[in-house]
Amino acid sequence: MGRYRIISLDGGGIKGLIMVIILERLERAVPGFLAKADFFAGTSTGGLLALGLAYGKSLTEARKLYEERGKEVFSDSLVDEVRDLGSLVGADYDTGPLKGALTDEFGLTRLSELSKKVLVSAFDLDRQLEGSPSLRSWKAKFFHNFPGPESDGNETVVDVGLFTSAAPTYFPIYKGFIDGGVVACNPSVCALAQALHQPTGGQALDDIVLLSLGTGRNPRYVDSMDGDWGLIQWAPQLVHLVMEGSNDLADYQCRQILRERYLRLNPILPYPIGMDRVNQIPLITKIADQFPLEGAISWLKEYF
Repeated sequence: MGRYRIISLDGGGIKGLIMVIILERLERAVPGFLAKADFFAGTSTGGLLALGLAYGKSLTEARKLYEERGKEVFSDSLVDEVRDLGSLVGADYDTGPLKGALTDEFGLTRLSELSKKVLVSAFDLDRQLEGSPSLRSWKAKFFHNFPGPESDGNETVVDVGLFTSAAPTYFPIYKGFIDGGVVACNPSVCALAQALHQPTGGQALDDIVLLSLGTGRNPRYVDSMDGDWGLIQWAPQLVHLVMEGSNDLADYQCRQILRERYLRLNPILPYPIGMDRVNQIPLITKIADQFPLEGAISWLKEYF
């Protein structure tokens, strides 16, 4: 059947700019590689980027959004700060600016109208369990525009973008959904599973090539070897553990399954950078500009 090319994009807020800049550099070195992608998968900021690329947005347009509208998205009014008691009883940021930016870019476009296949992760907080009308439970949800009865083609790009990026404590719950990063901050394996799913993706494993990009590995650690911790001690770490802890699992699984047809690019950050740190855009840009790509360029030329 030939190669089936997937690009997977992690969550990470403003640090998504790292992925955009790396893709720009790769496109300059291997012109046209991005246009060959058959399928984009993303979570949170990566979900927004995946939707944009599947729509046909350029990397220049994507970079402009991060650099020019990032401060607008990650801004909080004094009134909101007072109402939320800082962030003790409310999300840090309002959904309005992000919704406005997405609406400006995509209008009423639906997933079915995108030019490429896409999969975007989210988390449904209240789902009626199949076959059990009286039972309700939260559940991972993967929005996609593949054909078939499970397609989400009728969903708007704006709504799906807000579903996947409603990060707990950062943004409010949106229509019952929160950020897909709570289950798949790195959606590589999700993308692989979707591509292999016979009724929809229907690809042969040997044909799949997957490029996975991260938003930078935060050097977080706990130096306690035998800490007898409770909620108070764990609370500051829990959001980071949930949103970042599964990245290596997806990397390991893809590496074992796809072998040489898989490549992961994820710079190590000099210190932890929060997903809302728009004041760190100059550093984020420098990290992405200096990340070595010689091996990635050779890999693209051989496999992509």
